[in-house]
Amino acid sequence: MVDVVVIGSLALDDVSTPFGTVKGALGGSATYASIACSLFSSPGVVGVVGSDFPQKYIDQMKSKGVDLRGLEIEKGGKTFRWSGEYGLDLNSAKTLKTELNVFEKFDPKIPSDYAGVDFLFLGNIDPSLQLDVLSKMKKRPKLVVADTMNLWIEKKREEVLEVVEQVDVALMNDAEARELFRTSSIVKAAREILKRDSEVAIIKKGEHGCVLFTDSSYFACPGYPLENVKDPTGAGDSFGGSLIGYLAKTQDFSFGNMKKGIVYASSVASFNAEGFSVQRLCEINMRDVTKRYGEFSEFVKF
Repeated sequence: MVDVVVIGSLALDDVSTPFGTVKGALGGSATYASIACSLFSSPGVVGVVGSDFPQKYIDQMKSKGVDLRGLEIEKGGKTFRWSGEYGLDLNSAKTLKTELNVFEKFDPKIPSDYAGVDFLFLGNIDPSLQLDVLSKMKKRPKLVVADTMNLWIEKKREEVLEVVEQVDVALMNDAEARELFRTSSIVKAAREILKRDSEVAIIKKGEHGCVLFTDSSYFACPGYPLENVKDPTGAGDSFGGSLIGYLAKTQDFSFGNMKKGIVYASSVASFNAEGFSVQRLCEINMRDVTKRYGEFSEFVKF
């Protein structure tokens, strides 16, 4: 039984950081989000890959409890590929090459039981696809969380704004929020998000944590002080997947529980950055996450 539907990309990534290089690694927004979500709830993925997508990656995702009945495998097609590199400032990646391949003409097909779930995570894909998936749901989910990225803000700003208006939780990083709302202030950007009917605005700040805004409340979560960061790719997706997975598990959307969800999500995202691809996400369990959650709690006491 699927609790959360995750729509997004599955990719083969070439990533270089000061601490190593990987080629053809498992990546993509849906990949990171669903594996992170699986720590809390049962996720199902809607996505597409080519026939070059290694079976070992499918097996790896299934081993973490990710349902892949919504995954299309296009015969003769090539999987979405991304190549990027990081310098010593790991908060931003330089994209070297993007090949959309089968993802270019992706038409999401939602399995019947997926279309009735209560929790939907819209990964940082084309906002037209995000809206399309929303329209294909049998009913309005209890909670819809949407992520985005600068590419879509630059190319399809109006559609991104429409997504913000349609979802419950709008998730983006600080640079994206400033760009989308044309302001230097993330507080003003968050207020603009909330004006557009999103119940919650969450602004990610990379290694510096994130901030949560509602109409009446504010919460700031610090970043976990990692000493050995290897690859931050997918940390934001891991954050979003963990958050909706936690909320699906607890069925509690109060501000107090949302704060707990933010800390759990930050804990999982911090593990993600300790290894390349989904290596660390696949190694950890809830004991590890709960321990780090406790450490976060100690950090913010004063």
